[in-house]
Amino acid sequence: MRLPQVRFLPSSAAPAVVDANARIARLARAGNMEGARAVFEGMPLRTTASYNALLAGYFRNHLPDAALRVFHRMPSRDLTSYNALIFGLSLRRQTLPDAAAALATMPHPPSVVSFTSLLRGYVRHGLLAEAIQLFRQMPERNHISYTVLLGGFLDAGRVDVARELFDEMPAKDVVAWTAMLSGYCQAGRITEARALFDEMPKRNVVSWTAMVSGYAQNGQVDLARKLFEVMPERNEVSWTAMLFGYIQAGRVEDAEELFNAMPEHPLAACNAMIVGFGQRGMVDGAKAVFDRMRERDDGTWSAIIKAYEQNEFLMEALSTFREMLCNGIRPNYPSVISILTVCAALAVLDHGREVHAAMLRCSFDMDIFAVSALITMYIKCGNLDKAKVVFDMFEPKDVVMWNSMITGYAQHGLGEEALCIFDAMRLAGMLPDGITYIGALTACSYTGKVKEGRDIFNSMGTNSTIRPGAEHYSCMVDLLGRAGLVKEALDLINTMPIEPDAVIWGALMGACRNHKNAEIAEVAAKKLLELEPGNAGPYVLLSHIYTSSGRWEDASEMRKFISSRHLNKSPGCSWIEFDKRVHLFTSGDVLAHPEHAIILKMLEKLDGLLMESGYSADGSFVLHDVDEEQKTHSLRYHSERQAVAYGLLKIPEQLPIRVMKNLRVCGDCHSAIKLIAKITSREIILRDANRFHHFKDGTIGEVKGVVNSLLHIISLVAFLFGTQIHDLISIEDEVHPRSAHGQLRIIPIPSVVLGITDVEY
Repeated sequence: MRLPQVRFLPSSAAPAVVDANARIARLARAGNMEGARAVFEGMPLRTTASYNALLAGYFRNHLPDAALRVFHRMPSRDLTSYNALIFGLSLRRQTLPDAAAALATMPHPPSVVSFTSLLRGYVRHGLLAEAIQLFRQMPERNHISYTVLLGGFLDAGRVDVARELFDEMPAKDVVAWTAMLSGYCQAGRITEARALFDEMPKRNVVSWTAMVSGYAQNGQVDLARKLFEVMPERNEVSWTAMLFGYIQAGRVEDAEELFNAMPEHPLAACNAMIVGFGQRGMVDGAKAVFDRMRERDDGTWSAIIKAYEQNEFLMEALSTFREMLCNGIRPNYPSVISILTVCAALAVLDHGREVHAAMLRCSFDMDIFAVSALITMYIKCGNLDKAKVVFDMFEPKDVVMWNSMITGYAQHGLGEEALCIFDAMRLAGMLPDGITYIGALTACSYTGKVKEGRDIFNSMGTNSTIRPGAEHYSCMVDLLGRAGLVKEALDLINTMPIEPDAVIWGALMGACRNHKNAEIAEVAAKKLLELEPGNAGPYVLLSHIYTSSGRWEDASEMRKFISSRHLNKSPGCSWIEFDKRVHLFTSGDVLAHPEHAIILKMLEKLDGLLMESGYSADGSFVLHDVDEEQKTHSLRYHSERQAVAYGLLKIPEQLPIRVMKNLRVCGDCHSAIKLIAKITSREIILRDANRFHHFKDGTIGEVKGVVNSLLHIISLVAFLFGTQIHDLISIEDEVHPRSAHGQLRIIPIPSVVLGITDVEY
């Protein structure tokens, strides 16, 4: 920076110079350093105060290099100049030693302001030991010095030491009293906080608000409201603090009543109200507040996106995120994590890639939570190679990432690789947790490794501090059931030390379906009816078992029972992403799609190709006693087949066809799609409620980029963000074809095991 040659007045000057100095300070406070510099350059006469104003402005606006250039070019410096230098150098941790050196070498006797500026820097950066040492060395202290150190003790959680310092203060202003009061509240010592509040010789609106907030944040919302009602004055912070208390306590109706009574609706209050409505499932209320807001920040957008995401209004979340970007709003961590969760739930890879690009632009690619969510998105979208690339770029990796890799590869049917990663994780010194064991047992189940599964299950509690829970027993029941050891699975349930839940009985039910064991299935179905009386899943599956065994009369009676008990079973639904739009298909309702004509032609064409290849429909997956032609017709219009047909029509040949389904794919469709992949020479990836199915060249489970060595496996990781896999036998999601807003919506379904709801009507 080159400063123009002008006359310099070392002391006071004409009123014009004083006015210019004030303008420099005012523009600097507003963040307009270009304007402040322009005023400075336009001054024909300057004083030391002129330089001090520009110097302090650069520091306050985080332009330390420019500030230092001004300082070194000053014709004359006074105590204020050095105080500004110490203050500015104290703003950054790496320049704190320079600030201390400036204090020690300044040509003027340091004032209490000089010492306090450095003291504040130490406290700001958590260097409490250095702050205490400096405080003891200070030749003079004032109430600000005491209050700064008091805040340092409170920030460090040393409330009792802070109280000792507070009692030593020769004079206390309302700021010190309020700081001590807030410290007690943050530590949960609300009784002491109230006693201090009552002792205060003078209170202001900040003190009252701190006490109200203390009650609210410590779960005493009614006491907070009583104090709020007797406040002599309130500001928007007071109203917002009370609002936060209601929302934190889950009392959204009270929060809404208070919100409507507020004289003004500040940004923070609106954002809090959106969060509260979202947590309560009141999406319309959240949207109404959002729409009425004249001013929005990144917190506003992340709040409404989160409200949509946590209530499964997934398409609305996607469109709102895009709208946010179009409005030039930089996404923050919460919005990125929410939208990645949405992309993972919908398995919309193109949208996920857009979010990844936004993360790179915003430098979020080194945040462990955001990157974990990104890895999960790629895994749930079926792109393991990209998940690996993201993982390889990130260090350090935590237990959650290892868990994700194990779980992700198990879900993709790569049990061998998942178990290798499990072993590599332990060799790396990372302690497994409960989720780790769920993933490892899942991998054993998919690969039929009964012995290894038993060993892993038995190692819990002996080689680790993890005790088997219901989820782990569910995995073992499924492992034994898949291996045909249905009776042993029942014995395990009867001898387990914890009460079996619906997931465990459902796992047994799934095993009975696979091995047509109607006797044990009836036992499991009765248990499930006791635990989940409104769930039709067990009886649909039992009906299927009867059907596959030719017991049509029993199957008919079961359907009548389901109807008489008004049990619910949602329809099968599949979807596919094309051209950044989600296309939804429901079982037997192909005419609902606007391009149904070409889809029907493709289905007919595929039928012909399948018949020529020797395919024969498996009528056991149709629950009604109808002729074979009707069964074949019913199977043809299962939702996953419609989605595959649409993918063949629209997805370029060089790209895989990615289909998602809310239920488990039925056995007949699994066989048909495997053959379709071979006939059409296309790669088809189907994600159902339980796992991924990879079809290519007539084979199953071949994934591009499968690791070839243990060392390569160690480098792979993935992460299942924001959800816990109950076990390999639980169904994750169930789709309702349309939400209240006409958009695709995914909602959680009760804990049901694989196979219970895999038959479409």
